[in-house]
This record gives sequence, C-alpha cells and structure tokens, in this order.
Amino acid sequence: MNKLKRGDRVVVIAGNSKGTVGKLLSFSGDDRVVVEGANLKVKHVKPNPRAGVEGGLIKKEGALHISNVAIQNPVTGKPDRVGFKQLNDGQWVRVCKSNQEQIN
Repeated sequence: MNKLKRGDRVVVIAGNSKGTVGKLLSFSGDDRVVVEGANLKVKHVKPNPRAGVEGGLIKKEGALHISNVAIQNPVTGKPDRVGFKQLNDGQWVRVCKSNQEQIN
C-alpha cells in the first residue's frame, strides 16, 4: 500500500515551490510526482491551425521528487507523515502520524 495516492492534497516542503498546496495529479516514474500549481515550467508552443493549436507560452507543472512533498493533515492543514492502521474488520487504512486521523 502506497503512502501517497493520486488525488491526495499535498504540501510542497522543499524547493522553489515550498509551501504550495495542491492536488497530486500523477506519478512520474518511481520517485517523482506532479502536483497541481507547483514547479511551473514555461513551454513555447508553435501554432498549428490544422490541429487547432494556438501558439504562445503555456505554463505546465513539472515533476518533483517524492521526498519534497508531504500529505496535508485534513484536520490541522499542516504537512504530516503517513502511517498505517488496521481496523477491527481487518482492513488497513492510511492515517496521519501526529493525531491518528484517517486519510480518505
């Protein structure tokens, strides 16, 4: 079971985008993630009328190392570490380490 999943609210804890809160969009390889609104890169796009693409500058999220993001605690809103806990019915769930709050 992974500690982070797509769709989780995460906080960037290191780098140029430090403090940015966003949704985890995707995983890029084993150790890199793409976070909404973090590590924005500018890409120059050439116009292509046949494909309906306008030219110009496009801002796009770049990948971050997974160690530079932490999950956002749903209660406090601060970055937190992830642990696992087994419920009475035998199901494993992810929890925040600081207050044992379950992560959806």
